[in-house]
Amino acid sequence: MTYLTLAVAALALLAPQTDVDDIETFTLDNGMKVIVLEDHSIPNANLYLFFKVGSRNERPGITGLSHFFEHMMFNGAKKYGPKQFDRVMEAAGGSNNAYTSENVTVYTDFFPSSAIEIIFELEADRIADLALDDDMVASERGVVHSEWRTSRENSNWNLLSEQLTAAAMIAHPYSWSVIGWESDILNWKKEDLQAYFDTYYAPNNCVAVLVGDVTLDQVKGLCEKYFEPIPANDPPPEIHTVEPEQMGEKRITVLRQTFAPHIMIAYHVPETGSPDYYALDLLDTILSQGRTSRLHKTLVDEKQMAIFAGGQMPVAFDPYLYYFFVMSNGTTGTDEIEAEIYSILDSIASEGVTEEELQKAKNIKLMDFYHAMERINGKANTIGTYELFFGDYRKLFSAPDEYAKVTIDDIKRVAATYFKQTNRTVGILRSPEGE
Repeated sequence: MTYLTLAVAALALLAPQTDVDDIETFTLDNGMKVIVLEDHSIPNANLYLFFKVGSRNERPGITGLSHFFEHMMFNGAKKYGPKQFDRVMEAAGGSNNAYTSENVTVYTDFFPSSAIEIIFELEADRIADLALDDDMVASERGVVHSEWRTSRENSNWNLLSEQLTAAAMIAHPYSWSVIGWESDILNWKKEDLQAYFDTYYAPNNCVAVLVGDVTLDQVKGLCEKYFEPIPANDPPPEIHTVEPEQMGEKRITVLRQTFAPHIMIAYHVPETGSPDYYALDLLDTILSQGRTSRLHKTLVDEKQMAIFAGGQMPVAFDPYLYYFFVMSNGTTGTDEIEAEIYSILDSIASEGVTEEELQKAKNIKLMDFYHAMERINGKANTIGTYELFFGDYRKLFSAPDEYAKVTIDDIKRVAATYFKQTNRTVGILRSPEGE
């Protein structure tokens, strides 16, 4: 089946489920934007709250605060005290989750549609009146500090990524990890916490997405009752720091006892909303996603130089990094592996990829998109992601066409533009000499 045939078939299946005209939006008087998609396929609903705050909004001295508040938001507010958020939600048949990235902090509630009002009440309580109790702050500080230690002690990749990113990003706040620096975690002040919460957890800094067995009028009424009385705050300060162009290759070495050396290479790439995003995303699939990707096929299967090879391009509001990560087989030298990686990248920049590779990558992206839009959770998360990172949720419906338009010449161009020596930072984690 050709890519075009597959695209038409998949979109024909998708169209009856969700169309751009099915989505409604409104903005509350306090600035909170609300996006609603009615989906009565099951008697459940999914609420996502996207707060536009992540580690990029921090500064030296308060790094890690965004992640800390992900923890604190479950530890009591004015009406529902410590640990009550989970208990009340679970008693109503619901469940929840949250995540923090460099760019956003996101909370999601999955619940029977019959429990919708208690969900709104719970969320409004913690957005309006989160309790920054001294004992609870100290307890969660300890939890986060333990998580910081564990993330570094138990994962060579986390340690190497932390060090590599700090070397690659010299100006922009993307330079520190989401979890922050240990000295900051141990020294946040109460006034730091309160100011951060007041600034970034204001309703005018939030996009709410609700998908499921609800009606627009029902959601409007609940938003006006529970969310609209929460006052807006001054808009958060803009991030105006621009990472300067890298002028030459950087290299770091991290010494730690390890079975086999780890190699991580980071290249600067544009923000997610860039016109080059779709070509880069398809190139990522061709290079690093799955057992038939170029990196895995060459380094792991054919030449048996590595036991793992992959890549990642995180979504980002600002220009950020594309990461390659490879674990040596323990006998092949890192110089040899590096040379093979650069040979693969250079060949794509000069010769491109095959039509078969490109069509396969397009098929994968199209079906990933389709599968994400099959369930109410995927719909809510995808709608919110496009609203924030692409500037408009409507762009998710043109995404299949944007992938389809990418040509082999586009792949060659972005490979040549971004995967060049002067634009990369290389990190090697290996055991100390003699060990």
